[in-house]
Amino acid sequence: MTGIVYKSTGSWYTVKSEQGDFMECRMKGKFRIKGIKSTNPIAVGDVVDYQLEETSDTVTGTIFNIHDRKNYIVRKSVNLSHQMHIIASNIDRVFLLITVSNPPTTFNFIDRFLITAEAYGIETVLVFNKIDTLDSVTLDEQLYMQHVYQQIGYTCLRVSSTEHQGIEALKELMLGKVSMFSGHSGVGKSTLVNALEPSLHLKTKNISEASKQGQHTTTFAEMYDLSFDARIIDTPGIKGFGMVDMEPAEISGYFPEFFKLKDHCKFNNCLHKEEPKCAVKAALEKDEIAWSRYNSYLKILEGDEEHYRTDIYTEDRAESDKTRGL
Repeated sequence: MTGIVYKSTGSWYTVKSEQGDFMECRMKGKFRIKGIKSTNPIAVGDVVDYQLEETSDTVTGTIFNIHDRKNYIVRKSVNLSHQMHIIASNIDRVFLLITVSNPPTTFNFIDRFLITAEAYGIETVLVFNKIDTLDSVTLDEQLYMQHVYQQIGYTCLRVSSTEHQGIEALKELMLGKVSMFSGHSGVGKSTLVNALEPSLHLKTKNISEASKQGQHTTTFAEMYDLSFDARIIDTPGIKGFGMVDMEPAEISGYFPEFFKLKDHCKFNNCLHKEEPKCAVKAALEKDEIAWSRYNSYLKILEGDEEHYRTDIYTEDRAESDKTRGL
């Protein structure tokens, strides 16, 4: 039998058959997928073959084959492992949820996520959530962040799950597709899924007052069928986004605004650091490229891990103001 993995708990997998039935399955032996060293060989979204195993009181399935994936998105476990973890597979579009505060989402985190999605050929939409909670200062920050990414060409949405703002525009982008929601714990992924499909009643939690960070409510990745011809994969919150290994020369290719300028650099192998007549650095000095993006690029190039920080806004503005002599 063939089906799609709808939920992964690490040892058991919920698989939906082609006939629409759900079956609890386990792996048969160890899977080794060519070219992939991951902590989880089977991910939500995988198409798998399984056979039924009947005991005296239950019927379960045993997965013995994984079909080729059209794509997948991965992260490296920060400070835990050099292996990568497959977040989900066979995704049509990923929605990265961003909040300016409670909890703050950093430029660095956004950029690392976008680069990984670019590398694996997955379109990303940036969803600025909780816009109903913004005051005059945080609204300015949110609009500035949105401007940075819209200038590059990324689609951005402004959403409030509680006030039902932007929900219809979000649904339009999800129609007929398998979408994935991702972001830090506490950015409102489960609350947003509930706003899209109230009958699901997904568990939600408040932000921790002590740390101002989110608390995990989604423990495992899980796919849901929605009533408006869409499927959504809700994923556990990500605190840090460890990058998978990339060659230094290829990293700038996943920054669309860098890639457009690459042919104008003096050297074909320009890393946009110390090289003379670098088109990227020239654009940076003219404020045609955001300093936050360039800072993220340098950190990834130098192999620095992303850590949870709160200075999402002031660093980029300070660098930009410095170039203008302000």
